[in-house]
Amino acid sequence: MPDTPVATPRARVRVPLRFPDGYAVDADLVTFHGLADGREHLAVVLGDPGPVPLVRLHSECLTGDVFGSARCDCGPQLREAVERIAGRGGVLLYLRQEGRGIGLYNKLDAYALQDQGLDTYEANAALGLPEDARDYTAAAQMLRALGIEKLDLLSNNPDKTEQLRTLGVGVRERVPTGVFTTAHNVRYLRAKVLQTQHTLPLGELTERNAG
Repeated sequence: MPDTPVATPRARVRVPLRFPDGYAVDADLVTFHGLADGREHLAVVLGDPGPVPLVRLHSECLTGDVFGSARCDCGPQLREAVERIAGRGGVLLYLRQEGRGIGLYNKLDAYALQDQGLDTYEANAALGLPEDARDYTAAAQMLRALGIEKLDLLSNNPDKTEQLRTLGVGVRERVPTGVFTTAHNVRYLRAKVLQTQHTLPLGELTERNAG
């Protein structure tokens, strides 16, 4: 197991969550001391987590999570994850990693390049930025602070599984999320499959979906 600093819970508060479609659930929001990257990540504890809880690592997406942007699938994934985790019992880690870790302004700059024909990864590269700058050390710290050593991971992204396992967290199974296509995100989702092997049905992500 890597020698990572120990994080500890800072505070835990009960918050009723209400979504625009009417779905409602109560959650415990947990903050932490000692996270490796110094960011204000948040654990959202839902339902009654068992010995192997369902966990999602959800990277913050202001445009998708808050404003409902159709250029990504982040908002629908967040909504789906909360309900699925609440039904089984587990934790959603809301990680302050906007734009796969490059930040909000850089993400919007990348959007402008995507409008010129680049895909999401090519746009990052054109800005001199990594395709994916996310590091999940803090996520592993948060899980250990919550007493979670083994989990099922709600994700289409194999890199999350690999990083958690490297960090000593047991991932029993990777559980795919739904597929949330819009007229504006098909190229984005296809790039995820082709560039970083996300487990999405490539056959469904054709340009006809954008028509």
